[in-house]
Amino acid sequence: MEYVTLNNGVTMPMLGYGVYQIPDGPQTERGVRDALEVGYRLIDTAQAYGNEASVGAAIAASGIDRADLFVTTKVWIANAGEAKAAQSIDESLAKLGLDYLDLLLVHQPFGDYYGTWRAMEHAYQAGQLRAIGVSNFYPDRLIDLVTFSEVKPMVNQVETHVFFQQAKAREYMAKYGVQAESWGPFAESRNGLFTNPVLQAVADKHGKTTAQVALRFLIEGGVVVIPKSTHRERIAENLDVFDFALDADDTAAIGRLDLGKSQFFHHADPETAEMFMGFAR
Repeated sequence: MEYVTLNNGVTMPMLGYGVYQIPDGPQTERGVRDALEVGYRLIDTAQAYGNEASVGAAIAASGIDRADLFVTTKVWIANAGEAKAAQSIDESLAKLGLDYLDLLLVHQPFGDYYGTWRAMEHAYQAGQLRAIGVSNFYPDRLIDLVTFSEVKPMVNQVETHVFFQQAKAREYMAKYGVQAESWGPFAESRNGLFTNPVLQAVADKHGKTTAQVALRFLIEGGVVVIPKSTHRERIAENLDVFDFALDADDTAAIGRLDLGKSQFFHHADPETAEMFMGFAR
């Protein structure tokens, strides 16, 4: 495993296991259990995923020392605002069966996220959170929050993959000491990522898969990744990316795959904003 040190000195694994869209219950428990058994130590969930309790059950059953784990969850829009966010932090800890979180993120840049941030700052200062950050914050919102907050964000989790490499956003994250983290490192298989000829050529060269190459490219670029799978063999495969390195030609070829735009949605679009407001109600 490779690690990054956040701006407050906390060490974070460069690769973890994400549970987005995995149903609460046995499927989530099995996925997290398999991930922990094959060597993952970073687990990423969210209030909105509805599976925090199952993640917590798998962690409890694993027998792994809590200090060896890095657990992330996120405050949802419906819990925005200082009072609601504070309550939701306690609820997430209870569902996960944990005394503290390693990382808590503001999930979306909508609603009273400044109130949410104040609640997170208080929980951070009280020792309930080892690190705090944001998710889906574009450079303008990130700069605003950095400028007017007491505790600076440590992580920004945004859509990042070979087709949307987020060069400009990552430039500003680096400027303000915020660690870049990818959601959707496989672009949810859009644009034929798993059969892309450029990735396949690099994969063949290194005796790896296209998925492993896609992850390695981000990791070598300093981006934390949290791939998701419900198949144990693929969960193990996604972790097996620390025994090879891309050369300059590989990096340049993959760099040219960047389309420079989201493959899902843009938060500044009115339709997207309306969609998220619907979730907030």
